[in-house]
Formats: sequence, C-alpha cells, structure tokens
Amino acid sequence: MSGYRAVMDFVLADGGRIPAIGIGTWPMNDNEAERAVADAIALGYRLVDTAFAYGNETGVGRGIAVSGLPRDELFITTKFNKDSHSVHGVAHAWQDSVHKLGVDYVDLMLIHWPVPQLGRFVEAWEGLLTIQGQGKVRHIGVSNFLPEHLEPIIAATGVAPVLNQLQITPRYQQAEARAYNTALGIHTQAWSPLGQGTGLLDIAIIGKLADKYGITRGQVVLAWDLCQGMSAIPKSSHRGRLVENLAATSIVFEQDDIDALSAIDASEPDIKHPNSFGH
Repeated sequence: MSGYRAVMDFVLADGGRIPAIGIGTWPMNDNEAERAVADAIALGYRLVDTAFAYGNETGVGRGIAVSGLPRDELFITTKFNKDSHSVHGVAHAWQDSVHKLGVDYVDLMLIHWPVPQLGRFVEAWEGLLTIQGQGKVRHIGVSNFLPEHLEPIIAATGVAPVLNQLQITPRYQQAEARAYNTALGIHTQAWSPLGQGTGLLDIAIIGKLADKYGITRGQVVLAWDLCQGMSAIPKSSHRGRLVENLAATSIVFEQDDIDALSAIDASEPDIKHPNSFGH
C-alpha cells in the first residue's frame, strides 16, 4: 500500500512557510498561556496562535519573551473581533495586539469571524491589506470563512487570503469549504482539531489506528490533518501532550488508514456556524 509522510511545514501562496503544528491557546488565561507557550517553544514549537477574544495575548507575549527565541524564528498568529471590522478598526486592533504581545509585527493576522449580519467583513479585509502594505504583518488571512464569505472580499480587492482557519475534525471535515480554499490557493488550518468535549477520540477506528501505529489517539487525528494538507493548532498546556502533538509530524500512515479516517465524516450538528455565531 502507498503511504504518506507528514511534513514539518507548509508553503503559503505568497511564498511564506507556516509550521504544520502549532500551539493553540484558547481558553488559557494569561498565566497559563505564559507557561504553556514558554514550554512549547522550548520543546520545538514555532507556531503560536492567539486572539483578542482569548484575552491572553499578554500572557502569550510573556511566554515568548521568557523563551528567549529570536523573533524571526517564531510564527505568531492573532485575530481580531467584529468591533474592529473597518480599516481604522484593524489598524487599532493591530496596535493593541502587538503592544500586548510585546512584538513589532505579527506573522499572520486574521479576521476571526465574518459576522455577516454586521456586513463589514469586506472593510475588515481592506484594513488587513492596508497594514500588510505598511509592513506591520507578514501574512493576512481569515478564520471561519465559507465560500460565500470569501467571494465578496476577493471580488472587492482582487486578493485572496493566504490562510483560512476552520473548525475541522475527521468527524466534521468541511469538504466543500476546504475544496474551495484549495482551488484558490488558500491554505486550510484546523482549529479545535481534537474535537475537545465531543467524544471524537473515543471513536473506534481512531483507537484501532492508535494501537496499530503505537501512537496516541490525538496523534492519529493530527496526523490525519497533515495528510489532508492542513496545518493544525491543538490547544494543550500539558507538557507531555505538547510533545505528543508535535511528534505527529513524523507519523507515516498507510493510504487505507487515511481513507478509513476520512470515512467517519458525520457533519456534527454542534459546530459553530459562521452565519449564526461570531464575535
């Protein structure tokens, strides 16, 4: 059978590279985020994900500072809320985030949710293009955008995001949205990839593959993400799980096992839909 070896990073459409596995920080407070981020960086993580909504950018920044890692060796992602959906609002959000993080720029800044009821996500995208043109962010993207949200921002500006964060697990795969991303050269990143609280890791095939490969159930899921060409940002503040999550980049799956995981898609009803949820 053919196999698949996961990768350490992915190339973005603008030529940049993003690590395959990062540390997600929701719902950590500042103190927990500081410890977890410092530990993660010491263990080899180079992608750290936070957001204004998480309320922990200060703690993430402290963890980065404590690590002593040179700034240019780290990939920092943050996101802003609907209150910043304007050109001026994005500029203010960027200033607030870099101040809390203690850095001069961020590697990737995202619109956290489209909030279509507000009708201002195109303005938010124009704001991101503005600060990118000023050298304040290296890459710009979106989070929780479906094709119906991506189309207006591309039509208005002629520029597609380099990345779209989506809630994805083997049980909720968002195949249509992922295919649309791929067609436009938009990298898909999975948030909440381990399906916290949904019982994902209790599914029999995941346990079977964990036993077969001698890995954890979480590693099975993360390796599946990477096999699909997605990066992932699992949250953990536990040192042992941080090690396990990062090690998923070296797992080799047989194609039949990738297919078996992909077959469990059930379109979970409890996901947060961007047309009815957002902040």
